[in-house]
Amino acid sequence: MSWRVVVISSRAKLDYQLGYLVVRGEETTRIHLGEISTLIIESTAVSLTAYLLSELTKKKIKVVFCDEKRIPSSELVSYYGSHDTSSKVRRQIQWSQQIKEAVWTEIVTEKIRKQKIILEQLQKTEAEMLAGYLKEIAWNDATNREGHAAKVYFNALFGMEFTRTADTLVNAALNYGYTILLSAFSREVVANGYITQLGLFHDNVFNQFNLASDLMEPFRPLVDRMVAGMELQQFETDEKMQLVNVLNQEVQIDGKVQYVNNAVKVYCKSVFDALNERDVSLIRFYQMSDNAEKQIEGLE
Repeated sequence: MSWRVVVISSRAKLDYQLGYLVVRGEETTRIHLGEISTLIIESTAVSLTAYLLSELTKKKIKVVFCDEKRIPSSELVSYYGSHDTSSKVRRQIQWSQQIKEAVWTEIVTEKIRKQKIILEQLQKTEAEMLAGYLKEIAWNDATNREGHAAKVYFNALFGMEFTRTADTLVNAALNYGYTILLSAFSREVVANGYITQLGLFHDNVFNQFNLASDLMEPFRPLVDRMVAGMELQQFETDEKMQLVNVLNQEVQIDGKVQYVNNAVKVYCKSVFDALNERDVSLIRFYQMSDNAEKQIEGLE
């Protein structure tokens, strides 16, 4: 099972040889494609061969490209992630509004639950407010408990003056981490044969990743926790590498300890099963592992 997140942050030429990604920079490095889950091209001084891009697509390796500011700006998405993509897309179009709303209700509930856990670990009294919101969640979150919880949650983590729209280092870090998560989820959507544009709740016509945006919601707190523990005097390569490692954290899911990267696979598959079988009990959410809880305690 692939597990490496490879980041290319300086001038280099990338090509393909006998199953390996070959990185030619100051030194030459070879990495077997079977080990790679995500490739992040952080520098615009990197060149890639078309042969390599083709092989990366065949192996379903997510490739994320950054702009001149080293901010993720685009990614490589395969046309066909599964041998039965046409059949899967037909099923996706036929998902009923009722089951989509049922799944979305479960996703929102789990997201707030994870936010509450983090605040509890940090001994924040605002955790009690989130516990109250959990009891008030309506079908399809009609009363927007998610939005109310988010305001309380972020203010508890980053201060009462914090807003998600401000141009700050904290928001830059959050956005970068969320983009890493989004790329992992969009990879799994495509790999399972579905299309990312058709979401459950998100339906922005300008968002190419509505479905991935829906599915990733309960995983956002993993990024929030990491950013809350960072002393952000700047947001450069070292800080970005910390956030890339969100995919290498350990969590528990379906009775096993997995890296987040693999937990995303298990979770996404379970959500698709729930949608197709019209049974939300099939959804498998992750639980923070003992190591993850210790990391949270270290932020106190």
